[in-house]
Amino acid sequence: MKLPEYASPLERIWHYTYLFICFCIFLFLIAPILIIVPLSFNAEPYFTFTDGMLSFDPDAFSGRWYADIVRNGMAAPDAQMDGSWWADMWNNAQWIRAMRNSFFVAICATIIATALGTLAALGLSRPEMPFRSAITSLLISPMIVPLVITATGMFFFYSDIGLAKTYLGIILAHATLGIPFVIITVTATLVGFDRSLIRAAQSLGADGWTTFRQIIMPLILPGMISGALFAFVTSLDEIVTVLFLADVEQRTIPRQMWSGIREQISPTILAVATILVAISIALLTTVELLRRRSERIRGMAPR
Repeated sequence: MKLPEYASPLERIWHYTYLFICFCIFLFLIAPILIIVPLSFNAEPYFTFTDGMLSFDPDAFSGRWYADIVRNGMAAPDAQMDGSWWADMWNNAQWIRAMRNSFFVAICATIIATALGTLAALGLSRPEMPFRSAITSLLISPMIVPLVITATGMFFFYSDIGLAKTYLGIILAHATLGIPFVIITVTATLVGFDRSLIRAAQSLGADGWTTFRQIIMPLILPGMISGALFAFVTSLDEIVTVLFLADVEQRTIPRQMWSGIREQISPTILAVATILVAISIALLTTVELLRRRSERIRGMAPR
């Protein structure tokens, strides 16, 4: 925010001091993430900056760890890159298999979480809904309860019904963790929703599905997409429930990174982390653009 011309010297000092403090806090939070980016291009198998990197020696930088993402675990990584090489990479590369599992679980969990979370938010937003506060607290409890407790309960429950060590169990567990984010974002969108639009649609003969599809959904869509993105990131980053529920063949990216740190320390982990950071930045940028679009639609920001 720009200072007005009539600001006093003391106000100007406080303004620039405030900006400096905010910059320091931002740097403190973002520095650990930024450090892994140059480290992922280290030519040596170390997790530290080498003398060559500090002196900006070109030979000290390499993309070998990004290549290792697709080559690690292959039966014939040095073979000719034909159809059999790509099939070998898709079926045997450890990191590719982990990414495949992660995105499959995250996409399925996001779809379930978005559908159920949106329905819950629509129900909780109705003024005649009884015990709204208690039900809302119950539905967002996965965000509050420690993940170890939640994962332990899911493990015993899913083991009894035969869902442990299955993709369906992991998807449902991740959907459970993503639903609170959808509820919160959609509920925030519904705060400024004009319910007279629903009554107007019903008076014109529209049924419930038509009213939702043509009136409600276009207005709450930014909140739904924002909640879906948060649910997707939550699933993509989740490791505790995977440690409890996943089998060997169901390793996700966080599980593979955890195993890599414990069993075989390799800068490939830093390369994967850099890719995940880039994906997270892209998703958060999308959320911010959707938030601004929602404010413009609701008349809370200039067009």
